[in-house]
Amino acid sequence: MSFPPAVDIKGGKDRVCSGMTRRKFLRIGGLSAFGLTLPDLLRAEAQATTTQKLRSKRSVILIWQHGGPSQLDTFDMKPLAPAEYRGPYQSIDSSLPGLPVCEKMPHHAKIMDKCTVIRSFSHGNADHWAAAHWMLTGRLGANGSDRVPRQPSMGAVASHLLGPAKPGALASVNVNDGGFGFHGGAWLGVANNPFRTGEYSYGNEAGRLPTGDAKSFELVDGLSESRLMNRVALQEQFDRLRRGVDGSGTFQNMDAIDEQALDILLAGRTRDAFDLSKEDAKTREAYGPGWGEQALLARRLIEAGVRFVSLNTGYWDDHGNIERALNDKLPRHDRAVGVLIQDLADRGMLDDVLVVSAGEFGRTPRINGNAGRDHWPQAQSILLAGGGYRHGQIIGSTNDKAEYPTSRAIGVEDFCATIYHALGLSPDLTIQNPQGRPMHLLPGGEVPRELL
Repeated sequence: MSFPPAVDIKGGKDRVCSGMTRRKFLRIGGLSAFGLTLPDLLRAEAQATTTQKLRSKRSVILIWQHGGPSQLDTFDMKPLAPAEYRGPYQSIDSSLPGLPVCEKMPHHAKIMDKCTVIRSFSHGNADHWAAAHWMLTGRLGANGSDRVPRQPSMGAVASHLLGPAKPGALASVNVNDGGFGFHGGAWLGVANNPFRTGEYSYGNEAGRLPTGDAKSFELVDGLSESRLMNRVALQEQFDRLRRGVDGSGTFQNMDAIDEQALDILLAGRTRDAFDLSKEDAKTREAYGPGWGEQALLARRLIEAGVRFVSLNTGYWDDHGNIERALNDKLPRHDRAVGVLIQDLADRGMLDDVLVVSAGEFGRTPRINGNAGRDHWPQAQSILLAGGGYRHGQIIGSTNDKAEYPTSRAIGVEDFCATIYHALGLSPDLTIQNPQGRPMHLLPGGEVPRELL
């Protein structure tokens, strides 16, 4: 869509490729005549579909373990297997009888009675990019040599069909995208990209999402809230003059979007959610730094009304010296996820928030010559909690070396159907593809019956 030129209240114009006039009064640029990029995002979201948003009270926190975590060193340990399979760690009992977990995961051990572990997740693609695109969108598309996103992510579809869980919030936020990119909107448009915060580099910037970070909510260039409101009042005077010659309702629609943006910036729950200093010290200490702090942010964003939060923890592609790598990553990941699930339960939020922890595939059961594990899509363990599902169970099993499922094989489309179902979305719902044809959210898949 196109916009009329904005009145330049400072005497100059600063145009960007969209043709809109921008100002640097706020770091997130574009409040009509003096610019916030946040209104651009909200405005585009409002224009993204002419259909009424569906209603759902549920939200999702997706903990994405890019690179592929090892099933044998987390939830599917094989203590009786030969040493070259069972790995370096011992298991400990958890709160779910019959489910021991890795000794490096004591926080998980405390909350497994609130969770489901799918041990029999399996698919046939060992390419990081192809498998990740498949799992995050429900369809194959990108691959290692062509990493361009082909389909919108589940978070983008939720943004498109549902919007935020509460008015005045963002629909989707991604933490630590790191240039991965398949959490984005693809052909659904940048309006359905998540708001990006945090930073994690995988050494390749292909597919980086073109969104902002937490600094986007800061007032800059000496613009206080009172001065901002004075400029809003001045803008409204200009708009009233111009609205007299506008018969299309364009300005009225722009005003509504700008009001939503102002609410987020000046008094909105989303802006406050980014300020972790407002959380009590005991809770901050429980989560800990790094990924724990970001998991706390995820909970606060969900409370503020964000529909879909994705948090990328680490890089789990441990082809060499997996013990050294997991000695560093597993305790940090364990604390972030375990404390998050317990905190959601303590606050009475867990039933309305689906927490998922997964990567694009598992690791080879046999440790390689470099003391690491390679790609292994034939078997993977996935953790689920909350979302209105029945938990405190293990779904499926693998053979004595965790090489392949021996019962209840669960596939990619089932995984995506489980996330959509928690949000109240059926895989049979349709959205228009770039050719203008209706396309089902998923080509197949169903929620494992044990969860229902």
